[in-house]
Amino acid sequence: MGEIVRLQKYIAMSGVASRRAAETMIQEGRVKVNGKKITEQGVKIEIGADNVSVDDKPIKLKNKKYYIMLNKPVGYVSTAKDQFDRPTVVDLIKEDLGDVRIFPVGRLDYETEGLLLLTNDGDFTYKVTHPKFHTDKTYIATIKGGITISGINKLRNGVYIDDFKTSPAEAEILDAVDGHTYIKITIHEGKNRQVRKMFAAIGCTVVGLQRIKIGNVELGNLPLGRWRHLTSHEVNYLMNS
Repeated sequence: MGEIVRLQKYIAMSGVASRRAAETMIQEGRVKVNGKKITEQGVKIEIGADNVSVDDKPIKLKNKKYYIMLNKPVGYVSTAKDQFDRPTVVDLIKEDLGDVRIFPVGRLDYETEGLLLLTNDGDFTYKVTHPKFHTDKTYIATIKGGITISGINKLRNGVYIDDFKTSPAEAEILDAVDGHTYIKITIHEGKNRQVRKMFAAIGCTVVGLQRIKIGNVELGNLPLGRWRHLTSHEVNYLMNS
């Protein structure tokens, strides 16, 4: 006997849509189980025994690769498990994906929010995280006080942190409000706490940090704590860039 799960969870596990989007599909009458249209929520199916289709296209779980983007909140660690029992980013998606083993692609600091990728595809993780591929990562940094043009130029030329010089970054001031300055910065490496250390190297203190883009994948208006599957175009770009 296969695992019994709710229909919307099975659809999310298949990679077709998030659980909430799957609930909408069910409500719209786009989902069938064993050829029968399902419109009510809460229906359960047996994995491997029941046939599920969306828009008359069968969906399967076998050897499924998952490529997910999450809007990570502050206060979550970017690991599958934490030795101190702190909330993890996997906690935010496991209700939808069940027992699927999925892992963060790189990390975001505990204090940093924004775009984080997760997958069960080791090749994808390698292409996105290995330094030789120079995958761009863009952040909005909130710093205490102001920053000089000289400071911006230092970021653009590369600064020394942890005994190495960073690659030239793209940096621009977006706004200055109530004693804080907002700076958009794009880096081409992925060293531990790199953005915070780069600003510290020029005498600036980061009080807020949000990642908004990795390669061609943009955070957009995805709500905090929510996730979606990457499109095939997004996956192909990151795998082949």
